Amino acid sequence: MGLAILVLIWLITFFSTYFFAAKTWWLPRGVSTSAPWIDHQFALTFVLMGIVFVVAQVSLGYLVWKYRARPSSGPVRYSHGNTTLEILWTALTAILFIGLNLMGSNVWAHERFEPAKAGSVPVEVTGMQFAWYFRYPGADGKFGQTDPKLIDPSSGNEAAIGLNTSDPAAKDDIVAGTMFLPVNREVDLTLRAVDVIHSFFVPSFRFKQDAVPGLAIRMHFTPTEVGDYEIACAELCGLGHYKMHGMVKVVSQEDFDRWLAQREADKQ
Repeated sequence: MGLAILVLIWLITFFSTYFFAAKTWWLPRGVSTSAPWIDHQFALTFVLMGIVFVVAQVSLGYLVWKYRARPSSGPVRYSHGNTTLEILWTALTAILFIGLNLMGSNVWAHERFEPAKAGSVPVEVTGMQFAWYFRYPGADGKFGQTDPKLIDPSSGNEAAIGLNTSDPAAKDDIVAGTMFLPVNREVDLTLRAVDVIHSFFVPSFRFKQDAVPGLAIRMHFTPTEVGDYEIACAELCGLGHYKMHGMVKVVSQEDFDRWLAQREADKQ
């Protein structure tokens, strides 16, 4: 019986490991400046955890077989374990997890705590059940005031985020349901939420950050390839969570300027 369990454990281990390793990559093509670093961290974590998984399961199968019940087995004795081994594998686990965390924190700290560079594109993202809205400050470079009392999702765009149109700085603000960005230019992102916690997730940018009601969360990233990329909400935010998605259109600087000009002209 012990041999049968050993074979079963090892077969499950090796087959599952093969199917995980056979998939060449788990993420869509990375198209931001931070994607290579994040992909490297992902691959390193994947390999290290895979090694730990295989070693643990192979050892489990071996121990099940080694200590199987046999006619010559003596009475069962309770073991208090081995304190040295407990300390050793606890320390190794801590080193592994803390080490991986410290390695990955460099990219996170760069995007989260370092300010965006001068000349970046300011964009405000507002999440609400169940849509994303994107605001650009217009020619004056300033975002106008918003007021929760003015929020009317049924009206869409400006009214959906509660834009106070009587504020002079809000006159040229552009609010859209699709995010337009110029390629190879840093984006200075401000994340907000109207109702519950949402999570702004663009897999191709390797970017994911919660949007929390009452907070304005600043982050930045730089898209590197022209194309259309899907936005998802990665936080369970209600019954319509499954349909809360949007699109990022990364275009040339000329096309971006043309789009902004057209939206500004439409406001007049």
